[in-house]
Amino acid sequence: MRLFTSTLLADLSAGEVASAMAAAEKAGTIESGEAALDNVIARLKQLVDWGNLVHGRRETIAASIAEFQHGSVRYQVSKLAVRVQRDVDELLRVPEGAREVSRELLPAIERGVAQLGGTLAEAVLAEGTNPASIAAKQARELLAEQVTTLFLQHTELASTVRDFYAYLGQVVTRHHLDGTELSGFRNLLVDYIQMVVEDVLRYTPTIATALVGFRRARAEMLRLLGGENVDLLGTTLVERARGRSEADWQELTDWFVDRPGRPSQVTALREATARAIGSLLAGVKRATAGGGPLPGRRAELIKLAGWFDQASGEESHTLYAAAFGLHSARHLNPAPEHDGDDEHTPWRDGPVTEVVVSVKSRGERAARGKPSKILDDPMTEHTLLGQARERDAQAAAAVAELTAASGSLGEATLSADATRVLCELLTLAMAQRDSDADSGSVADPIRGLALTLNPAPGESTKIRTAAGTLTLHNTSLAMSTEVKA
Repeated sequence: MRLFTSTLLADLSAGEVASAMAAAEKAGTIESGEAALDNVIARLKQLVDWGNLVHGRRETIAASIAEFQHGSVRYQVSKLAVRVQRDVDELLRVPEGAREVSRELLPAIERGVAQLGGTLAEAVLAEGTNPASIAAKQARELLAEQVTTLFLQHTELASTVRDFYAYLGQVVTRHHLDGTELSGFRNLLVDYIQMVVEDVLRYTPTIATALVGFRRARAEMLRLLGGENVDLLGTTLVERARGRSEADWQELTDWFVDRPGRPSQVTALREATARAIGSLLAGVKRATAGGGPLPGRRAELIKLAGWFDQASGEESHTLYAAAFGLHSARHLNPAPEHDGDDEHTPWRDGPVTEVVVSVKSRGERAARGKPSKILDDPMTEHTLLGQARERDAQAAAAVAELTAASGSLGEATLSADATRVLCELLTLAMAQRDSDADSGSVADPIRGLALTLNPAPGESTKIRTAAGTLTLHNTSLAMSTEVKA
């Protein structure tokens, strides 16, 4: 589509399109194979079906029927396709940051509105004297020039204001701004927005007064400009420039002038600025207060995304598993007993599944009501972290004690924590045996322990603990600290 919209009145055949795309393919701007004639013809037909291109024909000299078919069928771009492609290219060039407001257009709009009255009076006077004279024609052309310039300036101003405040609304709704972002946003509000709002409020009264006073002369001006529907081509109505209809002037007036029940865009701009300042103050209070919602993870997620962007395929899988814990599961618990029903149990006699009230009454699984806020409680968080560290220390001490006694379990007296770790390993090892005559072993790579149970008829293994003596009949126990990966 860029090939058709890059020039005026593009009239290309499939071969010409393929030749142009071959140069782009050689330059590396498109993928290999895209310039093949069969692919080009298929793409052109698809664009015709979508309405982006229209058929055109031209007489050509060809050496074969296929060359005649490919050369005689021409393709031209439609009007709406040109607009869509232009908007797409413009959208792709838009950066993510804020757009600068063209506030320098405000004095130009003020001067343009002020000059319209005198220009319209001169055009009406020349029209009344001699409508076919050169002076009347020049007066109408000057009036059309000023109207077109005025609407172009206002369109650019309104577009930049909308884009800037759209970015502003996107930023103020975030609840996880860090200190740097809050500082930069505060400077943006204090300096730039204040300057923009002051300029708008300074020039708005003059522009609004001129537009309201010019309202009675609109009909005469539109008559001089040719009215709303002018047949310039003799057969087809064409799209006129802005400023040639009553709706265009009403839209321009509504941007600066308030109406009952319909505030102007200037009023909306003032209210949006006040809301943005309120949101900023709330963000500063939330960031500096001791409590409130927990801070977001936006900066950390952006950093993680940068790591993913720079990582290879293998490194990406490792990073994904480490960041989100979505690695393969390792089941260390013994197999549970079968506690469900079987094919011989009727469903009415089987286990009952609890159904929540919302699903039972309304058929909705989502919980109703506003979710409670997650508050940042530093004292509770500090206490929980201390308790977790204490539990980790006790577990490490138990593992160390069991590791030291692994060579002589029959002589040592195990503490309660070490006994608990030993019982966990015994449970896992016994779950590996189908009968008393089988061996069972288990390895715990996290703790660095391995335990093996072997059948030993007539022998007993005794382990002394702080709570008593644990006796394993007809079984020998071996424990080591080397775990094979």
